Amino acid sequence: MRPPVDGVLGAVGDTPLVRLTRVSHELGLDAYAKLERFNPGGSVKDRTAVSMLRAALRDGDLVPGYSTVVESSSGNLAVGLAQFCLYHGLDFVCVVDAKTTAANVRLLHALGATVEMITEPDPATGEYLPARLRRVRELSATLPGAYWPNQYANPLNARAHHETMHEIAQALDGHVDYVLFPAGSCGTLVGSARYVRVNGLDTKVVAVDAVGSVLFGRAEGRRLIPGHGASVRPALLDQTLADDVVRVTDLDCVVGCRRLARSEAILAGGSSGAAVAALYRLAERIPAGSRCVMIFPDGGDRYLDTIYSDDWVQQHFGDVSDQWRTAAQRQVAPC
Repeated sequence: MRPPVDGVLGAVGDTPLVRLTRVSHELGLDAYAKLERFNPGGSVKDRTAVSMLRAALRDGDLVPGYSTVVESSSGNLAVGLAQFCLYHGLDFVCVVDAKTTAANVRLLHALGATVEMITEPDPATGEYLPARLRRVRELSATLPGAYWPNQYANPLNARAHHETMHEIAQALDGHVDYVLFPAGSCGTLVGSARYVRVNGLDTKVVAVDAVGSVLFGRAEGRRLIPGHGASVRPALLDQTLADDVVRVTDLDCVVGCRRLARSEAILAGGSSGAAVAALYRLAERIPAGSRCVMIFPDGGDRYLDTIYSDDWVQQHFGDVSDQWRTAAQRQVAPC
């Protein structure tokens, strides 16, 4: 049993690693999910928020009652930052965009954050992220006591996830054959992959990127699901750390989420669905019995109006329900 911790931020980390029994049976391997939704702010980004801001407090870059944290986020990091700032008496301004879920915006307001919504994409690229970053730079230059942690370049983002991979390796006695990381700001991927290398683990690191993302060299394109893929390559990213890259579409994410819910009763977020889709795509070339871990960055409760809304799916993809219903019918093996 986990011992008591001091304050809600002490509960960040040590999230469950769950064996997916029906997925494992269907694919002939041992599939596990690292359920990051069990962090107190509901996502893997809690680790990043605590790592970056705790160091800034310690070093005097943040002063409670004076400083204002300013950051760009599609939602999950924003929630983690808002929780940290509320706990420590810091103001927080978060720059989001029109793809941020309504649930995340409501959470930010409930946690005392000021939310700036970017409604027009960058005219040069047609993407929101460059416009968000431009606004963050403006705020950082004009707000008194402004501090921009800059998740896209801050090494403490990646360093936070040494612990994520340590937890996985410890739970499986160091025997981890594959780990699949949905890629966005790339902190989880980079930090965990460096842990793998430093500790000499025989683990293949798989980056799961979005079709239309620029992270691994492909052209930009329209993406609907926030937090997965990127229109600007983060300074943190070291492409050599990935042994393999799997690109998935928005529809792949939806199908992955829906088939996961029907087979394992896990309601996961869009990037988790991407990891599921990637594992199914890779399964035919993964040796039988391999231990495969997927990072599930957040839960599905923040996607009830999108991924889990039949009307939203119908609007954007048409009637595709047969894709996850057929998949679920195959996953009838007992636990």
